Amino acid sequence: MTDIPDASSRFQDSLPVSSDALMQQLTDWGIAFSRHDHIPLRTVEESKTVQDMFLPTEAGGGHIKNLYLRDNKKRNVLLVAEQDQQIDLKTLNKTLGTGRLSFGSAERLMEHLGVRPGAVTPLAMINGAKTGVQLFMDAGLRDCAQIYPHPLVNDRTLGMTVPALEAFFEQIGVSPTWVTL
Repeated sequence: MTDIPDASSRFQDSLPVSSDALMQQLTDWGIAFSRHDHIPLRTVEESKTVQDMFLPTEAGGGHIKNLYLRDNKKRNVLLVAEQDQQIDLKTLNKTLGTGRLSFGSAERLMEHLGVRPGAVTPLAMINGAKTGVQLFMDAGLRDCAQIYPHPLVNDRTLGMTVPALEAFFEQIGVSPTWVTL
C-alpha cells in the first residue's frame, strides 16, 4: 500500500519547491525567520491548539488563514487574513476588484501555488509569482510584530516580521495588494 501524499514535510520532495529549499532560499537572501515544528495543521481550529508556542495575538502575533480562490474569469487569488477575520465570499470580490469568487480546487492549488490543501501560505507565492496568482493581504496584519506562515508544508510554521515577509515578496517580484477586510 502506498502513502497518499499529504501537506506534511514527509512529502515535501514531491512539491515544485520543497520546504527545506524555501528555508534555504530565505537564509541565502538574508531574510530572518524562526522555525517551529508541530503536528500537521489543516485548519484554523487545529492551528489554535499549538499557538501557545507563538506570540499571542494581543502581543502582536499575526496568526493567519490563507484562502486560495479563483474568480469567474479564471484568475487565481491568494487572500491572507487574520485567522479570525470573517470573510464573505459573496461580497469579497467588491473589496478585491475581482470577478465572482469561489475556492480553487486541490489540483489548481498545486498547479498555481505548488502546495497541497492545508499548507496554503503567502510563501507559496514563490511558485504563484510564476503563474500569475494575485496576492491580497489583510492590511491589519501590517501592525503585527510577527507573522506565522507555513513554509509550504503544514507541520512547520515560520515566525517572520512583516518587513521580512515583504523582503521575500520583493525577492520573488511580487507586490501584494494590502486591503481592509
